[in-house]
Amino acid sequence: MNLVEYSDREMAAIDLANVLAGELENALLHHDSVSFAVPGGTTPGPIFDTLCAADIEWHRVHVLATDERWVPQDDPRSNGRLIIERLLTGRAGVATYLPLYAPTPGPDDVLAEIESMLAPHLPISVLLLGMGADMHVASLFPGDAALSAALSPTAPTLVAVRPTAAPEPRISLTAPVLDGALAKHLVIFGADKRAALERAAKLSDEQAPIRAVLSEMTVHWAE
Repeated sequence: MNLVEYSDREMAAIDLANVLAGELENALLHHDSVSFAVPGGTTPGPIFDTLCAADIEWHRVHVLATDERWVPQDDPRSNGRLIIERLLTGRAGVATYLPLYAPTPGPDDVLAEIESMLAPHLPISVLLLGMGADMHVASLFPGDAALSAALSPTAPTLVAVRPTAAPEPRISLTAPVLDGALAKHLVIFGADKRAALERAAKLSDEQAPIRAVLSEMTVHWAE
């Protein structure tokens, strides 16, 4: 794990966007198309606002969320909505979006279908992750019933998750898929998340799911 510290969050967002653009450009030198997995939440929005203007061949980039709430794409809680509105705009508007949601009552019936859609785009070329203060990553939460299966070396591409504190099911990439990305970046802001990341090193993967994907990770942090 390599830690990069920034003087403030605005500088972190700008610099990280440039790093990600460089990673994507490098991947495009070696492949006809590349995959770019990104998180939802509040942290990545400013990064997307800068990254969407990067002068790269976006038409060869396939973008997907690391996880998704089982809500329609126009729902304010949808990670897909954030990605489309903040990242897939400007120059990046020609990138291809790979949705992790389908209009069914729940994710279980369409997991295999979505996995088949993602299969040609794995391993992930460039991965951006966030982390919760509880050390969850994507939708892999400590104590969740689906966590053991999602952490297994033989885990499928996706897992359906039903967090007890959330109003809807979720779908998430599993730990082997996240950890297998060719370039990996984690962005965290604030002293609480910095402390949580340091605490994760002393815990098991089940207690701190972020720990399962930290190998060769570049961590970007600002207060």
